[in-house]
Amino acid sequence: GSVESKNEAAMSELVPEPRQKPVVPMKPVGINASLLGYIGIDTIIEQMRKKTMKTGFDFNIMVVGQSGLGKSTLVNTLFKSQVSRKSSGWNREEKIPKTVEIKAIGHVIEEGGVKMKLTVIDTPGFGDQINNENCWEPIEKYINEQYEKFLKEEVNIARKKRIPDTRVHCCLYFISPTGHSLRPLDLEFMKHLSKVVNIIPVIAKADTMTLEEKTEFKQRVRKELEVNGIEFYPQKEFDEDLEDKTENDKIRQESMPFAVVGSDKEYQVNGKRVLGRKTPWGIIEVENLTHCEFALLRDFVIRTHLQDLKEVTHNIHYETYRAKRLNDNGGLPPMTVETEENHESNL
Repeated sequence: GSVESKNEAAMSELVPEPRQKPVVPMKPVGINASLLGYIGIDTIIEQMRKKTMKTGFDFNIMVVGQSGLGKSTLVNTLFKSQVSRKSSGWNREEKIPKTVEIKAIGHVIEEGGVKMKLTVIDTPGFGDQINNENCWEPIEKYINEQYEKFLKEEVNIARKKRIPDTRVHCCLYFISPTGHSLRPLDLEFMKHLSKVVNIIPVIAKADTMTLEEKTEFKQRVRKELEVNGIEFYPQKEFDEDLEDKTENDKIRQESMPFAVVGSDKEYQVNGKRVLGRKTPWGIIEVENLTHCEFALLRDFVIRTHLQDLKEVTHNIHYETYRAKRLNDNGGLPPMTVETEENHESNL
């Protein structure tokens, strides 16, 4: 019996149970703590914090949209540092690539002792051709390749304690500030990719529209996404409780798509240094909510939903990919003789 149970244990390590959507547990009956004295369960939060601080974490953000919409500038503004390809020796003389090229640049950013390995995945050449048929395919391929890489590491018998995570956690999709409607290309891209990655639509260079145009355009974009059945992040069906639902509904119905202006230039305004864009009639302050919604986008992506973006990527998008892959393969990827021998020696 013990050999069988060992076999079972080894197999259950290999094939983790598919993750169910977490159920909100019933409220447990509280024990009178004053009677029993302090136990110290609450220290687990601090223990987790210390562990995370030591290991740091990964965050991979992809930017997609036509050239000239300010993608690189916006990402630099988000992280207040030169993190996009433009700052990595990319110059304006470079020709627009004939097909979509994908460039990933990694950085380690540290703030308050927290280390983040940030990867910015840029997609120069997207939507810049006369014929943009299927130009989202290289992007979809890249996203799936990262899931595949992770899966291969995960099904290894001797797997790493911490698998390097290159999966795309968030895709900022830049919409041109035309004020009219979404282009067929925008709809096609989001239709195909909203199933495999968290898409956050943003209206770029929003300072080119009047306030009324901006409000109308945002409503129109929301309506078009709804009519076309396109789910952007945060997706309705993944709200876990009422609090999440209330918070996310507000974002879905009011903020999305964020109308933003990016800038990595500093100016003096009333004795304060601000990031902004200088125009003949004044300075547009990037982080001023009355000027644009950049601060809302930053708070959403970094300050409130960063962990959730990672979790939805892992528990939903990656899980869907993994289940499909293992199903198509009739289980695990075929074992070679070498791995079979290792497997037996492990047992």
